[in-house]
Amino acid sequence: MYKLITIAKNTFVETLRQPVYAVIIATALLLFVVSPSLSMYTMDDDNKMLREIGLSTLFLTSLFIAIFSAAGAVSVEMENKTIMTVLTKPVQRPIFLLAKFFGVVAAVALGHYLCTVGLLMTIRHGVLSTAADTHDMTVVGSAVVVVVVTVLLSAFFNYVYDWKFTSTAIVIAALLATFVLVFLALIDRDWKFDPSKNGIDRLDLYGSILLFFAAVIIAALAVTISARFNIVVTLSACIGVFLLGLVSDYVFGRFADLYLWARIGRVLVPNLQVFWISDAIYEGSVVPFRYILITASYALCYAGGILALAVALFQRRQIG
Repeated sequence: MYKLITIAKNTFVETLRQPVYAVIIATALLLFVVSPSLSMYTMDDDNKMLREIGLSTLFLTSLFIAIFSAAGAVSVEMENKTIMTVLTKPVQRPIFLLAKFFGVVAAVALGHYLCTVGLLMTIRHGVLSTAADTHDMTVVGSAVVVVVVTVLLSAFFNYVYDWKFTSTAIVIAALLATFVLVFLALIDRDWKFDPSKNGIDRLDLYGSILLFFAAVIIAALAVTISARFNIVVTLSACIGVFLLGLVSDYVFGRFADLYLWARIGRVLVPNLQVFWISDAIYEGSVVPFRYILITASYALCYAGGILALAVALFQRRQIG
């Protein structure tokens, strides 16, 4: 366990220090800021469109973080030959691979959490559909405080202790976002204590949780492929599986009763559509907590099977 935790912690820190990690999160937060303006021209309920755009942004953000982080976790160490030093400690290959996966999942969880808070703040603010609508200054003020304090503290730690600015900013922003989330859950838009008007919907939280499980599946798949192939092949394969998983029911599900290949494809390709409940949110349907548990079980079982295959492939991989 000590070896597993040490390697996972090192993978987590290395992932946070990757420039692409900060770029993806910053881009997602920027999209959350502009999404109220993009969804104010619909002919239907603008706020429903805002939630759908926000969940789509969160979905793509978490998946791309998982793909880029997991793809480089194993293959880059093989290309740099640093894996030979680790495995001669000795560290068993299954421990090394599982530690890489847990480190990547931890980094994905941090980025997903930060973007989820940004999504909830965007939904809380809402769309200014009419000229009479006003900005939610509690949300705007909280966002400004988080940005300013994060930049100042990150610059201070970078100058005094030589900490990397981007990774430090992400951690500080996540900590501040927690306080902001609690503050907005208790204070309404009129700066009064009224938790009943916090604008946080349980379905939005369910949607965020489900999208995180989808990212876990993609992370497991990326670790598995990178155990045998380079980073380019890993990225291409993960993006292909991601796109195919979004249309799994259309490609395989409708032919599953007729053809063997469709049944095989339906089992092997992860059905990412089950993690997407935007339609239920848009239509105002009820999503029971039991559905979250069943979908989480599906994600964990699929990720476990993929990791078992990764261990088997990695055991026979020649290093050096």
